[in-house]
Amino acid sequence: MLQIHRLPQVAAALGLSRSTVWLRVKQGQCPPPVRLGSRAVGWPSSEIEALNAARVAGKTDDEIRELVTKLVIARQLVT
Repeated sequence: MLQIHRLPQVAAALGLSRSTVWLRVKQGQCPPPVRLGSRAVGWPSSEIEALNAARVAGKTDDEIRELVTKLVIARQLVT
């Protein structure tokens, strides 16, 4: 089952502050959020899990950026 996490959950899951999550999004090291409404965004739980698994596996920042690119492309294929 696909779950959407809001920023506080994402920050806690990644072990980062809210501002660092947004910095990582800007740097391409974290996928951008999806729109949930006019003022709400969230992240698919599967993407956060994949990001954590890559960090645990010791992936470099460049490898993380590649993963993020693949995750964003995969979003567009799910319709």
